[in-house]
Order: sequence, then C-alpha cells, then structure tokens
Amino acid sequence: MAPSSGRITLWGVEVFVATAQEASISAAARRLGSSAATVSQQLTNLETSIGAVLLNRNERPITLTSAGEKFLRRANAILNEADQARLELSGDSSGLTRLRLGMIEDFETDVTPRLLGEIGDVLKSCQFLLGTGPSHQLHDLLDARALDMIVAADLPTMTEGLERHALMQEPFVIAAPKGAVDLAAPLPDLRRLPMIQYTTRHFMGQVIAAHLARENFPLAHRFELDSYHAILAMVAGGAGWSILTPMAWLRAERVHDQLDLIPLPFAPLSRQIALTARRGALSDTPTQVADRLRPLIDDLIVGPAVTAYPWLKGQLTTL
Repeated sequence: MAPSSGRITLWGVEVFVATAQEASISAAARRLGSSAATVSQQLTNLETSIGAVLLNRNERPITLTSAGEKFLRRANAILNEADQARLELSGDSSGLTRLRLGMIEDFETDVTPRLLGEIGDVLKSCQFLLGTGPSHQLHDLLDARALDMIVAADLPTMTEGLERHALMQEPFVIAAPKGAVDLAAPLPDLRRLPMIQYTTRHFMGQVIAAHLARENFPLAHRFELDSYHAILAMVAGGAGWSILTPMAWLRAERVHDQLDLIPLPFAPLSRQIALTARRGALSDTPTQVADRLRPLIDDLIVGPAVTAYPWLKGQLTTL
C-alpha cells in the first residue's frame, strides 16, 4: 500500500485498537457505540494514512498483520498519552476515559468484581478493559504498554519508571488431604506422599521449586498443573499434597472440608501483591485504586482465611 498524505486521527487509532482487541469489526462497533460501516471506513482511512495494511479483515476472527502488530504497540501509547493529556489539563483523575487493568486470577471471583463496581462509580466516563492472568504475564503486558495498571505478585526486578503500591503479603502453605499428615510433625508424611506441583512454567512455580531446592527437599512429583482448582481437587481426593497460598485455598471452597492447611515445615516463604503502574501516567488513579483494594482484601481474603486458620494471623496481612 502506497503512503498517503492523509492524517492519522485519534478516533482512527481507537477504532483500530478496539478491532484488534475484539478481532471483529461488528464487536468493535458495539464496544465503541458506532456502526460496522463507520468502523470499516475508519480502518481504511488509517491504513491509507499509514501506507500499510494493519488487519487481515478477510479472516475470521480478524488478525493483525506484521505491520499491525508493530503499530498496535504505538497505538496503545498514543491513546495513553491522549488520556494523560486530558488528565493533566483537567487536573482530575475522574476525567479518565480508558483504563486497561490487569488482575491476577486469584482476585477474579470476589475482589475484582467489587473493585470494578467501586471505581466505576468514581470514574463514570471511563471504559474499563480487564485482563486476568499469572503475574509474570501481567508484568510483561505492562512493560509492553498493553496494560496501564496491574495487580500482581512482585517479581525480583522492577522496571524503572514504575510506581508500586503494596497491597498484601501472604505466606506459602502446605495443602494436604484431610487427616493424611501429622500436623505437629508433617515432614515424614510429606516425604512419603507424592507432591502435586504448581507449574514451573509460571513464576510462582519457579519460586516454590527454588525454595524446596534450597531446603534440600527433593521434588518427587508425578503431576505438574497450572490450575489451583485442579491441584486442590486432587489433594482433596488423596492424590498427594501441594504448596500454594491461602488465596488459592479460598478459591476452592467446595473441597475445604477435605483439606488440611499447615505452615511450611521448613524455612518460611511468602510473596507480596502490589499494584503497579507507569509512574505519573494516570495521575492519582493508582493511589485511589490501591486505597479501595486494601479494605476489599481485608474483607474478602484476610478475614475469612484467618478465621479458618488463626495461625495465619500476622503472616497473611494487608500492607
């Protein structure tokens, strides 16, 4: 496609991003409150202005071309800068019109819906685009500017130019079949039973495996899974034991009465959950969201877990 003298418009960029995310012109039109014909024309105008085909519009679902993949990163940055300019001119974070939020899967059942309801009441003109996933994936998306703000476990290194708001700390614990492990002296039983390991493809699984290696506790596992529900269902069924967090236990309510939760019988291990965003890019919105998250975490996570297992008090805390 030959370059054109046409101009790139913010509306055209927003239409492109919506179509890329929805993989459908009709879905993008619904999201933007526009018509499919208008979306299609805006995409044509944008491609003409750039001089490159950005989308394979004949495919179902629609996919990005190599040029489209490159431009999508720039497009997100363009829309972020436009939002930041509006915020700076208004001096009021309630003027934010678009927020791409990434949340760890641990929060998706209870915390995330409550949070979206509360901040939606404050940011009334804002469109929320939510993504969930493991922490390392969310950090990668934040670094790539595909997300504006994430709530995730801390990683060992933090990219410069970010602001961090600590939310909670939680210990790693043993989940074992009910009555299968001597709670006062669990190590002999744990060495006898197979371990059901959280996948080392994810950062959390790597942390657990490294800690066990430091403690000279060899891994004798038959199963390596990436699903809390599947792991705890297998533990409840007597297939073995696992190391997870209290939040994982909370998400498996239907098997609670078939599980014992106990402290690690060697050196403790914990992780911190924090809200991270690009420094200054969203005015005071990250602080506002963190302030709303802490009482939700207290109410929906810390309180129920400590009530069920009082020994968690002081280890599972908001920060």
